[in-house]
This record gives sequence, structure tokens and C-alpha cells, in this order.
Amino acid sequence: MQFSMYQATAPGFVHILTQLKHILKKGEDYATARKIEPTVLTTARLFPDMLPLNRQIHIATDQVKFCMSRLAGTEAPKFDDKEQTFEELQARIDKTIAHIQSFKPAQIDGSENKAIEIKPAQGNPRKYQGMNYLFDSVYPNFFFHVTMTYAILRHNGVEVGKMDFLGDHEHVKR
Repeated sequence: MQFSMYQATAPGFVHILTQLKHILKKGEDYATARKIEPTVLTTARLFPDMLPLNRQIHIATDQVKFCMSRLAGTEAPKFDDKEQTFEELQARIDKTIAHIQSFKPAQIDGSENKAIEIKPAQGNPRKYQGMNYLFDSVYPNFFFHVTMTYAILRHNGVEVGKMDFLGDHEHVKR
């Protein structure tokens, strides 16, 4: 079987983003049941010098949005990065999933060696080949920020567990 960059990206990204929505819904339900202002959770941090939950979502969704666009050679949609409520964050995830699903396998497959250059706001540009970009940059960053979202909610008492993070893999279409 030939390696497929599409199969290595789209189905897994959609699956984990779907689980992220599920985790956020548990956070929202927790806040409602305990009469906690929801933005207390969506702006919570694990430690003062870490980013809040809403920024974790912004960065996780940006990772996959830009990944798919860069691999396909298309322009990524622009998001406001102002989402704070559970509803706004879930809508951002929905927009990201729709963006991922807008790509056909032929747009992503064959991008293993595609030249990708990331120009951060600070520091020097980073150059990758498509597969290295996916495995060495996007995956670690995406999973880090999704995990931080989970950890922030768990730290604040939301009853989420490993299966909330992993979900049911039987429905993932490859």
C-alpha cells in the first residue's frame, strides 16, 4: 500500500477535533450544572505563564487549517482568534472540520516532499518537506494544544477521561 498524505491528515484531524468538541461540551455542561460563568473555564490556564483554554483551541485549529492548506497549495481561511465562549470555540472547530473536508485526496496526496516554509512572527523561517512538516511540526503542536485543553478542563474539575480524548475509532473513515 502506498503512503497517503491525505489519509495521514484529514481523517485523524477530523476525529480528534470531533473529540475536542465533545470535551468542550462536557466543560460547558459542567459550568451550567454548577452555575459557573463559562468564560471562567474557557479562559482558564494551568499556570499563569501558559496560554488559556481558548488560545489552545485557536492554535490547535490553526495547526490543521494551515497544514491542509499548505500541503494543498491553497490559501487558509482567516479566523478572528477572538472566540471565548464554548459556543464560539465549537463553531471554530466546525469551521476547521469543514475546511479539512473541503479537500479531496488528490489535493493532498503526493505532498510528502513539497517545500513548506513557515514564517513565524518572531525568529527565522523554518523550512520543511511536506512529510516532515506534518510529523515534526503539525502533529506535535496539534496534539499538545488539544491535550492542554483537556488538561485545563480536567484541572478545573470537568470529568473527562482518556476515552473522551480518544473517542470511538470505529466511526473514523479512512
